[in-house]
Amino acid sequence: MPRYSHTQSSPLGPVFAVASAACLGGWAFAGEPVVRAICLTMAVVGGLFAAMFAQLRFEERDDHLRVRFGPLPWGGTRVPYARVRAVRRARSTVLDGWGIHWFPGRGWTFNLWGFDCVEVTTDDGLVRLGTDDADGLARHLGERSGAVVGAHG
Repeated sequence: MPRYSHTQSSPLGPVFAVASAACLGGWAFAGEPVVRAICLTMAVVGGLFAAMFAQLRFEERDDHLRVRFGPLPWGGTRVPYARVRAVRRARSTVLDGWGIHWFPGRGWTFNLWGFDCVEVTTDDGLVRLGTDDADGLARHLGERSGAVVGAHG
């Protein structure tokens, strides 16, 4: 069986990188120590955001799907196939947002960019996985977990 692996890229990664470089330029040319400190702090934070939010990667593991932001790997989740009860392709809303967060009644969201997502009902609750490959991800989760894949909603 082929292993599922998909990486979604975000246009925000390069935006954060350019902003970070601009702040670094401000740090290099600013005369005031306070301005230099602010520019350096903003450059470091922008660089970290660029490295953490440029991609969202989905990788099949033996018994679970691993979801990870990157390329500096951090923050993500594991979706154990044995705990998946239902899968459906869906659309997130502005309320669901981007990034990693939990919202009462809506569960966990892991989303990098866009509004296409796969809603996964597990034994532990609802997880929304934002992706630009919603059909492929939903199909993969259905095949590996044995859960019924519901219609787009």
